[in-house]
Parts: sequence; structure tokens; C-alpha cells
Amino acid sequence: MGRFLAALVSAFLFVACQSDTHAVFNPVPSPSPHTQPTAAILQSSDVPAGLSACQGSGPIDVYLAVLAGTDATLASRLTDQWLQMRTQGATSGAISTFAASPTACNAELGSTANIKAISSFVARFANEGQADRVWQSGIFGFAPPPPGELVPGLTRGTSTGLGISSFTYDRPSVRLASWRRSVNVALVVVSNLDL
Repeated sequence: MGRFLAALVSAFLFVACQSDTHAVFNPVPSPSPHTQPTAAILQSSDVPAGLSACQGSGPIDVYLAVLAGTDATLASRLTDQWLQMRTQGATSGAISTFAASPTACNAELGSTANIKAISSFVARFANEGQADRVWQSGIFGFAPPPPGELVPGLTRGTSTGLGISSFTYDRPSVRLASWRRSVNVALVVVSNLDL
């Protein structure tokens, strides 16, 4: 059950840290390019059969516009949180949601009662410091627990397999993973799936 989630998160991390561009020799060192958030979010091939992509999956601005047509209150709150990330240095972001029923597409992340769903969010920041500050303060309301906090199903740091700036929460109906790597922050929320 937890191994599939770990494998899925590992594959997600692998994709997030890859790039299609090839390095060209340059006598002046330059930073390595990063994968675009739209390529780093979960894709149809990454999720279990029976889940369909929700309308609006892709760039965060598209997702928020689609969500505004179905749940203006939730869209407004998520838009405010995204704009806050932008003021803190986010340069781009993307989200994907896959669900067994279209009703889960309009729900808050991790809040579907009985519907199988999985969502992923990736944001890129101008620098690692900005990414770390945003990750520490929480992504869409999912903030890392204080170090040393003991909660059933909670793992923080390197024991997650996602690096020092990470935490996972594993309960029967909701599983989530949140981490920061380099200039990217990521969040995966799984509802009602045995992975």
C-alpha cells in the first residue's frame, strides 16, 4: 500500500528533477535548467486505471479559472494562496487532478469523502530560499509539522525518502506528500486509494 505511493512519489521526483535540454559547454558556469511544472505534475500514465483527468489540469491559472466556474469560494481562496506564492517568488505553477468521478474535480484537495482522487501541484521559484520559505509556511494549507511532533501516520525529513525538506501523512482515507527540492515545491494528495 505505502510502497506504491513511495514509488509514485519517487517517479514524480525523478521527473521533476529532469530536463529535456542538453548542456552545452560554456566556460562560465550556469545553473542547470529545471523541468517546467506542467511536465513535473502527475500525468495520466502515472495514476491508477479508473481515474480520469479533471478539466483544468495543467497551468495553475487555467485550473483556477475552471474552478471559478464551479466553486467560486474555493477558487477565490486558492487564487489568494497562489497569488501569495507569486509575491513570495513563484515564477510558475501547475496542478493536475485525476478522479473516479467529476464531482471530486471541484472539491478541495484531500476532502472527497468516498471518491477516489489524486492531485499533484508543483511550483517553481526564482531561488531556493524563496522555495524553502513557502514550503515551510505551507502549500495550499498543507504545512509541515513542527520538528519532533508525533502524530500517527506522519513522517518528516529524510525518513520520507524525499529529502530533508519533506513530510508525508498516511492515513486510511487520505495520503499526502509535500517536499521542496532545489527551486521547486511539490504536493501530492491521494484520497480513498490503496496505493
